[in-house]
Amino acid sequence: MIREGDRVLLGVSGGKDSLSLLQVLRHLQKKAPVAFDLGVATVDPGIEGFDPAPLSPYMQTLGVPYFYERQAIAERARTTLGNDSFCSYCSRMRRGTLYRVARDHGYNVLALAQHLDDIAESFLMSAFYAGTLRTMRAHYQIDAGDLRVIRPFVYVRERQLRDFARTAALPVIADNCPACFRKPAERAAMKAMLAAEESRHKVLFRNLLKAVRPLLGTAESPDGAPR
Repeated sequence: MIREGDRVLLGVSGGKDSLSLLQVLRHLQKKAPVAFDLGVATVDPGIEGFDPAPLSPYMQTLGVPYFYERQAIAERARTTLGNDSFCSYCSRMRRGTLYRVARDHGYNVLALAQHLDDIAESFLMSAFYAGTLRTMRAHYQIDAGDLRVIRPFVYVRERQLRDFARTAALPVIADNCPACFRKPAERAAMKAMLAAEESRHKVLFRNLLKAVRPLLGTAESPDGAPR
């Protein structure tokens, strides 16, 4: 996913997943056989109860370039949300802001921290509610052609990240999207259903990974070959 000379911008919300990926990428900078730059960006969607302010001094202690963007996403959603869920709308708006930040500061790769549980939930939601076989892709080039998006944690379980964040004492911002926790949502229901099924079928996520692997996507290498 990461190539020699890449400039990787990591989207950090303050949750356990993105903060864990930050630690992994910083470690890879020291150990990987390829050299790459790493920056971090946070998009504050202007949701009451969400305060990403503690991230700024934390990034300073790590010495990584940090970009903070406050966008009135919650306010705009009142008039432009339509039939979309707020979570989907917010995710799309934040990703667009991350694209702009990456371009403005010369990054060619955007790293996101969704994990295997997220991939499985998206896959089943797409099948159940849209009648399509889709999920979040692990590695792809955006339509504009100037940025690649990578999700390095697509094989990692959420519980592993929860344990890692606790062990590493990461400064996790609890309930980092309060709007999503105020009322039941389809994703929360899907998460509960998967947990119940996994308690009966221990290899559930192994099988789901096999099912979604063709949907995860690839990006082309500089010579045009898939990788």
